[in-house]
Amino acid sequence: MSDNTDGREYVVVINDEEQYSIWWAERAIPAGWRTTGFRGVKQACLDHIAEVWTDMRPRSLRERMEAAR
Repeated sequence: MSDNTDGREYVVVINDEEQYSIWWAERAIPAGWRTTGFRGVKQACLDHIAEVWTDMRPRSLRERMEAAR
C-alpha cells in the first residue's frame, strides 16, 4: 500500500495562520488547529488542500504585506 492509500480516514485541519494540514480522523485534533469540515481518504484530503490553499503565505504575513501597500 502506498502512503496515499493507507485506507485510513483523515480530516483537513487549519490553524490561525490559515495553514492547512491533514490529521487522522480517529484522533483528537491537536491544539491550535480546527477542522475545516472536509474528511476522506488521504489523497482526497491532499487534493482538497491543493485546491483551496492557493496562497501559501501565513495569514499574518499576508496582512502585513497588504498593510504596507
